[in-house]
Amino acid sequence: MSLHRSSGFRPIGEILARQVLPGLRSALRYPLRVSCLGTVSFVDDHDTSQFDRTIVLGECTTPEDAMTIAAQRVSRDDIRVGEDDTLRFEARIAAIHDSTYGLVLAGEIRARAIVWQQPVISDAQAHRIVSEASRLRGRASAACDARLARNLRYRASLLETRLVDRGWRETAAELLSLPRAA
Repeated sequence: MSLHRSSGFRPIGEILARQVLPGLRSALRYPLRVSCLGTVSFVDDHDTSQFDRTIVLGECTTPEDAMTIAAQRVSRDDIRVGEDDTLRFEARIAAIHDSTYGLVLAGEIRARAIVWQQPVISDAQAHRIVSEASRLRGRASAACDARLARNLRYRASLLETRLVDRGWRETAAELLSLPRAA
C-alpha cells in the first residue's frame, strides 16, 4: 500500500523552515532602540567646546512605533543631555537599531523633522558607501581644524545612514514608501 501525498498538506519540516523559523529569528531582534547622534556644547560657549554624543530616546516593539517616537521627540526639540541645563544638544541624525545593533532605519534631522534615508539596495552599493565614508573619516583624522573634522565625520555618518542591515532593507523600503501623517 502506498501513501498518496495530498496537495493540501505540507511536510512539517517545510512549515518550520518557511514560516516558523524566520519569525523566531526576527523576534530575537527586538526591541528596537531609537537614538539620536548630535553635537553637545555649553549654552554660553559658541563652537569652542563641542563634542559628538549619541542619546538613546527609547525602545519600541515595531519599526513604525520607533519612527513615531523619533519624529515626536525631534519635532518637540526636547532631547537633552541629562539634567544639566548648561549643555545644549543639537540633534543631527536619528537612528533605529535592533537588539543585535543592526541598523533598521536612519535619517538626517533638519528643521525639527527627520528626512529618513532610503536603504541601500545591494551589497555593491553598500560597499561604495563604506568606501566613501572611510575616505571622509580619513580626511577628518588628518584635518587640523576641529570644525572641519566634525563636519567631515558628520558627512560620513550621513552616508552611513543608508547602510541598513540586510534583514531590514525590505522593511525599511516599505516603511518609506508608506504615506506618513504630518
